[in-house]
Amino acid sequence: MIYIRTDLTPAENAALKLPRRRTSQGVANALLPQYTVEQAPPNWAVAAAESVMARYPDYREAYWKPWNYVTGYMLNGFEMLYKKTGDKKYYDYIKKYMDNFVDAGGNFTAVNPSRKNAPDRPRDNLDNIMTGSMLVAMYEHTKDERYKKAAEVFRRAFDDYPRNPDGGFWHGRGTTGQMWIDGIFMGQMFLTRYGAVIGDTQYCFDEAAKQILIYTKHEKGNTGLYYHGWTANPELREWADKKTGLSTDVWAEGHGWYALIISETLKLMPADHAKRPELIALHAKVAEGLKNFQDEKTGGWWNIVDKGGRPGNFIDPSGTAMFIYMLKRGIEMNLLDSAVYTPVVERGYAALLSMTRINEHGLVDVWGGCDGVSIQKNYDAYASRKRMVNAKETYAGFLWAAVVMEDYNK
Repeated sequence: MIYIRTDLTPAENAALKLPRRRTSQGVANALLPQYTVEQAPPNWAVAAAESVMARYPDYREAYWKPWNYVTGYMLNGFEMLYKKTGDKKYYDYIKKYMDNFVDAGGNFTAVNPSRKNAPDRPRDNLDNIMTGSMLVAMYEHTKDERYKKAAEVFRRAFDDYPRNPDGGFWHGRGTTGQMWIDGIFMGQMFLTRYGAVIGDTQYCFDEAAKQILIYTKHEKGNTGLYYHGWTANPELREWADKKTGLSTDVWAEGHGWYALIISETLKLMPADHAKRPELIALHAKVAEGLKNFQDEKTGGWWNIVDKGGRPGNFIDPSGTAMFIYMLKRGIEMNLLDSAVYTPVVERGYAALLSMTRINEHGLVDVWGGCDGVSIQKNYDAYASRKRMVNAKETYAGFLWAAVVMEDYNK
């Protein structure tokens, strides 16, 4: 079935670089008859979560391997929705997924079919570690010691995890010298949750603050914007400046991961932690940068944040969703002036909703994000990435943004 934006001209559709056919992810018969093309749902977060459950009755089948960072990112959004609505179906969906990986003795048993049933390696990179945060969440909700034991697999990964001389974690055990901005989110989402719920609190928050603050040296000038990556070994990486070790651009989704983890760390960090004032100052700086680089026309943020209007650049739903979440949480935590930032958030959310539709099956579609972007060698490589419907990170980001923006008490 042809699936194009009906509100755009053929030329505009072509410029979006969207696929002409529906993404193949999800079961073919997924249907939510309570939602229609003609009317926005009462709550976008509810409709988005229900769309995920309809598309993926078994969430292990959603992406390229059963245990991965996107499942953790999405299920964190499900937990937020559960806490906000009290509807147990969101909790049950999380538990059903997590119980596939924890046996009766509390052993973590991830299996990756793409490796011919060889055990997955959750300790090998920060991406895989992040989803362990949901094991901690399950322990918090149930006090079942199985989840605590399974979470230990991920906590112990940090005991010998490779670092650069400044203490910054490599993105993966095999990515010598490389710090990716997404990895700051991935590692610290686990550590902060573990420290807040299970223990090792001093270490967990000291380490989280250290990793976040180490990355401040990779700023784009004095703008509050941060590059996608840095490496201690620039001679090994095509994307790295041979003098600075920096990647070429401020990628919205990457900067979004950084914005999110600053927010989430401050949400859980003890009030008397020594590094809290530095993180609050960093939060304010990032927020100001986002306000300054918000697109005046659309209210969204560009895929390469500081190069709005350049050929190939576009308003990115994934980064936009992340920035909305960070800024709204900042307002809620009294870290940002509501009078200044509420208009920024509201314009951003309107831009995000303009890229969101109910399709003919009653399912939420989010348009125009890129799927699985690693560090690119230059601007043109970022600009040429294909955009699609329901890019996995984009969809999870949309859920986070919608949960924080919607009022469920009406």
